[in-house]
Amino acid sequence: MKPLLPSLLLCLLAAPICGRAAAPIPNGPPPIPPYQMRAALPAGDRLAAGKDGAALFSNRCGACHLAGGMGTNLLTKQRMAAGEPPENGLLANRKDLTQTAVKVIVRHGKLAMPRLTRVEVTDAELDAIAKYLGKAGP
Repeated sequence: MKPLLPSLLLCLLAAPICGRAAAPIPNGPPPIPPYQMRAALPAGDRLAAGKDGAALFSNRCGACHLAGGMGTNLLTKQRMAAGEPPENGLLANRKDLTQTAVKVIVRHGKLAMPRLTRVEVTDAELDAIAKYLGKAGP
């Protein structure tokens, strides 16, 4: 029981400090974006067409492709290197994506993005996501 005492004492002494929010660092790094809640998966048959593409994108792709996600961070870096604004790192803001390109990238992967199987994203779900993101046409 003796080894437990120092750690218990440390916890009791640090409790008032740990409960406080960290003060921003002047001229330091920007704050971390808040965690993005993903949309609920649309109800019903996953193989049926006509689902909400935005909700499916948020649910199926949002872990990486909403604000603060690894995919968004990597795409933002690529887009900025190409002279585009950082907003183009968010797939939902892109105007140059075609539905076909979205489907090919999802099914085959690209660089750090792994391919997604038909179990992970069904063809009907992918069609809805591609329609949502593919603002440049089919």
